[in-house]
Amino acid sequence: MRLNRYLAASGFGSRRACEQLILDGKVSINGHFIRELATSVGEEDDVRVRGKQALPPKATTVIALHKPKGFLCTKSDEKGRRTVFELLPPPLRRLNYIGRLDLDSEGLLLLTDDGVLAQALTHPSRKVDKEYLVTLDKALPEDAIPKLLKGFHIEGGKARMESVRPVGPRLVKVVLRQGIKRQIREMFFRVGLEVKRLIRTRIANVNLESMRPGEWRPLQKREIASLQPAATIAK
Repeated sequence: MRLNRYLAASGFGSRRACEQLILDGKVSINGHFIRELATSVGEEDDVRVRGKQALPPKATTVIALHKPKGFLCTKSDEKGRRTVFELLPPPLRRLNYIGRLDLDSEGLLLLTDDGVLAQALTHPSRKVDKEYLVTLDKALPEDAIPKLLKGFHIEGGKARMESVRPVGPRLVKVVLRQGIKRQIREMFFRVGLEVKRLIRTRIANVNLESMRPGEWRPLQKREIASLQPAATIAK
């Protein structure tokens, strides 16, 4: 693990702040002060910041959940509506979701106990791909595609789609790198179309695959590792 990530996961601040600690000569590994940002740390290394030991960060937990329609992304709801956490066993209800899906949307939702990872994957500057399969009320006109790619202002900011590809008579595959509330529904509405069904099928390199609504699975180590490059917080 890179030293700055190790320190951040051990509670010594953001990755940027931890990089400054390294550059300032405040960090030692096995008794030797380190100033090289690219340094890697192993589980057996004795890492200290200003003499205080940096305990090894616990293993990151990340799960993928197929959120069904009609479930909220929230820990609890004052109106008594169902939440995604009701779909999880009690030990996993401590996790936090990475990005929302609204009540009427379905598909891939990631949850984790790694706050640094969660923050980074939702940071606008990271431009993480999120892919959706959208069913419309009618066929998508060809002249609407350039408008969606160029983007326009909706409530919440300037919205645009990274790619728009028809895959059926009323079925469209969309890729976003933004997280504006109800962005896909609002953008299609602006070009005269109604979204009838919205399913998120991919976040970065993690795919929904064959998971059924309500099912969840832990991400494999290689999948979590694949999220790390996308999750490097911008300086």
